[in-house]
Amino acid sequence: MHIEPNLVEAGKLWLSYVTAAGAGAYTLKLAAQAMGERGVFSLLARTVTATALVFSFFELLPHHPVGVSEVHLILGSTLFLLLGAAPAAVGLALGLLIQGLFFAPFDLPQYGMNVTTLLVPLFAVTALAKRIIAPNTPYVELSYRQALGLSTAFQGGIVAWVAFWAFYGQGFTAENALSILTFGSAYMTVVILEPLLDLAVLAGAKATHRLRGSTLLERRLYQAA
Repeated sequence: MHIEPNLVEAGKLWLSYVTAAGAGAYTLKLAAQAMGERGVFSLLARTVTATALVFSFFELLPHHPVGVSEVHLILGSTLFLLLGAAPAAVGLALGLLIQGLFFAPFDLPQYGMNVTTLLVPLFAVTALAKRIIAPNTPYVELSYRQALGLSTAFQGGIVAWVAFWAFYGQGFTAENALSILTFGSAYMTVVILEPLLDLAVLAGAKATHRLRGSTLLERRLYQAA
């Protein structure tokens, strides 16, 4: 995943436990709200879908080592728009955990850092969506500018957290800073691509009217707030 082994030494991992616990607590809050709004079945169904998609993103989509980390196409804003904040958050956490348990056990010590790096930017997307998307606008009607804003918040947040962990683990050296800059620059290609994918997915959802009102999708996808 994003935080590679040995980037942060074992004695400093305690901070990742704290940040992951905070992210986990907020995820539980979102899940409780979603359960109250749509019921247990809807939350579970969307969470299973999100987990399967996240695992597929990690294992099947291209990912290349660049600088201090790897460049991934995770599509966090897409998950948020289609499935909602709580399922997306739980799906990111579970998909990452499944990958670590069965395919990349060497990444498990970095799980706290990696899950923080994914979830906190997703929470930022959730907050930003409330500010830039009018309450009477269903997600299928989003503009490219709005999709770009959400994608930038998610991907930019990932870059910021990777930079934080790299500086925390390796210090403020010129070599480390250059490696972080290289990674961040490469990640901006994802910011360009993800909004286009978001709009393509939303256009497909808009054309598929029979999914309107489905418990398997975020209600805001087709309806106003």
